[in-house]
Amino acid sequence: MHTITDILERHHDDRTRLLDILWDVQHRCGHIPDAVLPEMAQRLGLTELDIRETYSFYHFFHGKPAAKYQIYLSDTVIARMDGYQEVHDALVRETGSAFGAQDASHTFGLETTSCIGLSDQEPAMLIGKEAFTRLTPEKIKAIITRLKNGESSATIANPDGLASTTLAYVHAMVESGIRTSGPVYFQSEPDYRELLSRLLSGPPEIVTKTVTESGLRGRGGAGFSTGLKWRLCADNEEKIRYVICNADEGEPGTFKDRVLLTESPQAVLFGMVTAAYAIGAQQGVIYLRSEYLYLKDYLDQQLADWREQGLLGKSIGGKPGFDFDIRIQIGAGAYICGDETALIESLEGKRGTPRVKPPFPVNMGFLGKPTSVNNVETFAAVARIIEHGASWFKTMGTAESTGTRLLSISGDCEAPGIYEIPWGITLAEVLANAGARDPWAVQVSGPSGDCVSVEKDGNRAIALEDLTCNGSFMIFNRSRDLLDIVSQFMQFFVNESCGICVPCRSGNVDLLKKIDRVIDGKACQKDLDDVVVWGKLVRKTSRCGLGGTSPKPILTTLQNFPELYQSKLVRQAGPLLPSFDLEESRRGYREAIALLNDRRTVS
Repeated sequence: MHTITDILERHHDDRTRLLDILWDVQHRCGHIPDAVLPEMAQRLGLTELDIRETYSFYHFFHGKPAAKYQIYLSDTVIARMDGYQEVHDALVRETGSAFGAQDASHTFGLETTSCIGLSDQEPAMLIGKEAFTRLTPEKIKAIITRLKNGESSATIANPDGLASTTLAYVHAMVESGIRTSGPVYFQSEPDYRELLSRLLSGPPEIVTKTVTESGLRGRGGAGFSTGLKWRLCADNEEKIRYVICNADEGEPGTFKDRVLLTESPQAVLFGMVTAAYAIGAQQGVIYLRSEYLYLKDYLDQQLADWREQGLLGKSIGGKPGFDFDIRIQIGAGAYICGDETALIESLEGKRGTPRVKPPFPVNMGFLGKPTSVNNVETFAAVARIIEHGASWFKTMGTAESTGTRLLSISGDCEAPGIYEIPWGITLAEVLANAGARDPWAVQVSGPSGDCVSVEKDGNRAIALEDLTCNGSFMIFNRSRDLLDIVSQFMQFFVNESCGICVPCRSGNVDLLKKIDRVIDGKACQKDLDDVVVWGKLVRKTSRCGLGGTSPKPILTTLQNFPELYQSKLVRQAGPLLPSFDLEESRRGYREAIALLNDRRTVS
């Protein structure tokens, strides 16, 4: 019988810390055994079904015993362009396990997973909290051989035994790949104690006014005014408020927040402290996706250092009453938790199901209190605005898109990685900077964004008032099958839908079937007409942003590359769609009749 009393006591029997409790149980037991559920349920005021319902929602929690080494191979469009299948086959061959299963000795278990934030160095995989990048069949053979010989994934990934609290440890596993930087991001760090003193010399309203005047808009994708969000959060009767840093960077092709947390964590922390002062918050949380677990010890050390310097904790900066601290919440593998309300639900120890809005988090967020949820990049920008001023920030970018932003560039280019670009730069200029190789199409903002034509859209500006971008920038040349890429993106949305609303849960499945029908040469014009109508309905009626954007891979390629679809269509003959297989239907009918007759005979 497993006992987890100490784990529950460590988390003060707090049901909102259920994810932390589940992680601790899984780390101890290798999975979440049924035997621990009665005690958990009794002490947390939940039912066993509540707990199962929660952990089954997340990709990285296991209800059954996992293998000693559970390996997660990143399955993304970019990985499939860079040797994914060879690495996939090598893992099967070397471990003796199929994907979705374990080998006979339960030493190795293989799973695929969505983007793990390493699109600039695919193929990549996770073993425990360790990341392995730029994989080849030869590397796979070497890694699996060493694991079989008794070495741990930690020693293989970190042969020099570097402390996990250090930057060197992170660099030993993952490259940051900063290609261009400045003037906003990845700059030399200021004296944050002096900067905090300057911040606290004026009232909170002045801070909000400065951020508002800078024109800073959220860097997570929605582009909402940061200053306005803070003002709305502060403008209410509630005294308890929260600041949340959304580091659940799950959009395929995006990895900028990972690099910021690696190279400029103090800028992010200062941005959170600034937000806390502006809105009157007492607690902050960094919601860190579980794929970035290798960053946690390093970030925890940054938090500890700031507490020691008086930059976090009680009376920050010597200002009585300004009490604010930050903790890290590890997610468990759910793309939907990038939605701010789904993130808040997860943070409260629940399934990551998006809430219906209104009310908005600024009025009723975490634990029902006013909450400002901002992106990692947004907080880093805030630090520079406080350092240099609103006017300085507004000198960059465009009227509606001030400052700079970070792009995570991957795909068919010479130099994938992180690029700091001024808002307003053209698509063609970005491609030239990255050394794009015969670019044909660009998926801007990941699957939830637009697939644009380099030929038609090369002069469009990367800006909120034109071609908006949440950071993901995937380049495809003419050797790529865009329809196959669209199918992969739609499969991603089918996999990642939380399932709470019918338009998203069912509509995306139907849209995926339609695109696969096109690829198979079994579609007619009626199918494309259906796609347009259904796609608009899914976008209009879905509960959250996932369904609001999931049809875009089909709709934007249909708009910008119509010839790809038209070349695949067949003519509809008669009332039946080309995809209807009459003989298959007759066969099914005959089998059903035979089964019915058999049952009658038995009766």
